[in-house]
Amino acid sequence: MAGSGLPSLGRVKLTDLVPSDGLPSDSYKISVSILSQSLAQFSAVIIQFPASDGALLRSSLESARLYFHQRETYPPADIIHTSESREWCKTSGYYADPHLWQETYDYRPGLTPSEPNNSIEFPPAGLPDIFALFGKAARDILDAISYHLNLRSSPFVEILDNVPLRNREISSSVLSVCCHARPSFQGPQHHNITTQEDGPLIMYPDHDHQVDKSLLSLVKSDRAGLHVRDFQGRWILVDGDLGPQEAIVYPGLALYQATAGYVNPALHKTEINMEANMYGRCSLAFKLLPKSMTNLDCSEMRVAGYGIEAQFQLPVPVDDFMQRSHPTDHLFNRPSLQCFNFQPTHDGSMKTLMRRRKQNPKSKPLPPSKRLRLEAQRVLKERVQDIADKKGIKLRFCNLKECESHIHSVDSPCANIRMEIGWPLGVPFVHPHDLPNKAKLGFLEAYEPGWTEAHQNSDRLVNTRLTLTESVPLISNVWATMDQVVKIALYSSQGALNLSVARL
Repeated sequence: MAGSGLPSLGRVKLTDLVPSDGLPSDSYKISVSILSQSLAQFSAVIIQFPASDGALLRSSLESARLYFHQRETYPPADIIHTSESREWCKTSGYYADPHLWQETYDYRPGLTPSEPNNSIEFPPAGLPDIFALFGKAARDILDAISYHLNLRSSPFVEILDNVPLRNREISSSVLSVCCHARPSFQGPQHHNITTQEDGPLIMYPDHDHQVDKSLLSLVKSDRAGLHVRDFQGRWILVDGDLGPQEAIVYPGLALYQATAGYVNPALHKTEINMEANMYGRCSLAFKLLPKSMTNLDCSEMRVAGYGIEAQFQLPVPVDDFMQRSHPTDHLFNRPSLQCFNFQPTHDGSMKTLMRRRKQNPKSKPLPPSKRLRLEAQRVLKERVQDIADKKGIKLRFCNLKECESHIHSVDSPCANIRMEIGWPLGVPFVHPHDLPNKAKLGFLEAYEPGWTEAHQNSDRLVNTRLTLTESVPLISNVWATMDQVVKIALYSSQGALNLSVARL
């Protein structure tokens, strides 16, 4: 958790993220910080469930293996579906997608699965318990993200299902029991999986990457293979060393929309090593989804003082959002995250000002306060913005009066950002234009050591030059016989003023 960020994927205990009344504990603040940094850098985080839940996760995965292992070699045509052909809020029961070599059993409380030919089928065991476990964890993690964003408590409760569900309500969230590349599963894409003589059997998905439309997704698998792209564009294996009570959590498109783009969704893909595996890769995937009859808007972010871009200004109906295609190449352009951008007029005015000064040699230089302001703008643009972009941080400056108290507290809204980008100690986290002159000097000195001393020497030399220039008319009246009275040469590098007087 140094200035360079987390060295690897963050691990957080779920018990430390459970909110409670009163002041937050130190463990809660530390866990929220690790959670937010891991999501910002890697778009994923490892959640550690209590040890007592490890047996439930392990038994559910064992039940999933047996369930898919007893399925027929090739599924009937009426249960072959792709993700595009299914209604997002009505999936339930067994589905197969031979093109992706994937089988899924969706468990959605309130909706009874319909089996072909009215046959009786026993689903994987423990689904209600796993659904309740993952659902509670997802809500606690969502509240922790809201705390980090300085939002009010449970800001997304209006778009989530009731807890518990009312009579005749159907859950919008879903628990999917998945199986990838079961060896006994035969489909039209069988030729895409090839056996190497000296190596294992490996399958790569047809799609380069996928993105969930959920608020949050929790995934627990029995074998490694889940890759998530970090903010630098690298694909990272995130489930390679999971413990028996650990699961992967990553955000989805719905949270990206609801937070006005301040929480980026995870791009993920699955690669499976098939060596010595008779069951394939089984996983439990829970998706916390918003209710269909609600809207995704950024009102909570606006109330918290965040800047809302044009694409997030209008509320979006959840049903339209879930059925609409979202081109990821347009949504994600990492690592160049849009943070704080200066208007072109600033640069234009600076260039115009410099041209005027060159064209008019008699004009006075800018006063120190204005030069500091322009220099602070340059430092922010070149130094702070680069640091924030590399770390995947979106800058949102505080109000000057409010931040005077923030700099003295550990759990302030801007504490993590100031620590991450190395903001000067004692300087309010506001735009340099709003800083007092002394604070601007501290700001510049932190990012450009030695700047103050060098420019103070230049200021003294400039003032000396102005004093001598103003006295030239008086000297000219006295020494009318002189063609040239004073020649001034300024050597800023040496910090000395050489005067030479020539007489005819």
